[in-house]
Amino acid sequence: MTRCNSRWGFQAARTALSIVGSAKPAGSVLSLAVGLRFSASHFRISACPRLNLPTSSLASLLIVEDEAHTGEYLKQGLREAGYYAELARNGVDGLHEATEVEYDLVILDVMLPGIDGWSVLNSLKRKKRQLPVLFLTARDSVEDRVKGLELGADDYLVKPFSFSELLARIKTILRRGNQIQEATSLQVADLTLDLVRRRATRAGRRVDLTAKEFGLLELFIRRRGEVLPRTLIASLVWDINFDSDSNVIDVAIRRLRAKIDDGFDVKLLQTVRGMGYVLDEPEQ
Repeated sequence: MTRCNSRWGFQAARTALSIVGSAKPAGSVLSLAVGLRFSASHFRISACPRLNLPTSSLASLLIVEDEAHTGEYLKQGLREAGYYAELARNGVDGLHEATEVEYDLVILDVMLPGIDGWSVLNSLKRKKRQLPVLFLTARDSVEDRVKGLELGADDYLVKPFSFSELLARIKTILRRGNQIQEATSLQVADLTLDLVRRRATRAGRRVDLTAKEFGLLELFIRRRGEVLPRTLIASLVWDINFDSDSNVIDVAIRRLRAKIDDGFDVKLLQTVRGMGYVLDEPEQ
C-alpha cells in the first residue's frame, strides 16, 4: 500500500491541533495514498507534501518565527519537502543568521520580539539585496501587504495558510530569482562528486555510478549528517511515494554503499535502524 511517513503525519497533526487550540476540525482525514490532511477553521496542513525538485536544486531556507508550534511545524514540513530549513525564534537572531549564513530564501514573520519583521527586511535589503524574502504573517490588512512588498519582500502570505500554497510560492520565488549558486563539486572526506562531468571519485579512484546512483549520492552529500528516511529518498530521487512492501530503496542503497565504501577503511554511508540512512565522515 502506498503511504506517507506516518511519524511525520501524526507529529504534524498534533502540531496543528496545538496551533488551532480549541478549534474543531472542519474537514476530515483523507486516504493515506493522498497523505494525512487536517482541515480546521483557522489552519490547514498537508502532512506529506510532495515537491518535485531535482536533487541538484535543494535550497536552504531560514524561518524567522517566534511562535514555537508554528516554527517547528514549518521546519519539519519544509525538510520533509526536500529543503534544508533552519529556525530563528526572534528578529535579532533571524537578522544575524540571515546575514552570516548563505540562505536561498528567508520566511519572515512581522510580529517578532526584539526586532520586528519590517526592520529585519530593511536591514537585509541593505546588506544582501539579492536575498529573497517571503512574509508569512497574521497581519492581513491591504496596507500591511503593500508595505511589505514596497519594502522589498518577494511575496506576502497571510496566516492561516495552506502548506501546499506555501510550497508553491517558495518554488516560484526560487525559480523566478534563480539565485542559488550551484557548486561545481561536492565533497565528504575523500569522496568527491563532480557535478559538471557527473563523475565520482573516492581517494582519487574513479567510482562508476548509474544516473540514479549519482542522484542518490548527490542527495546524501548535500544533506550530509542528516538521517534521510526512505519516504524522502523515494520522493526526491525516484519521484514516487514510498511503498512499504518494496525494497527498491534498500537495494539501491546497498549497491551504492558497495561502490563507495567497499575497500575503504572509513565507511561513509550508514544505516540508522528504524529511521533511514545517513552519509557523513565518522568522528575520530
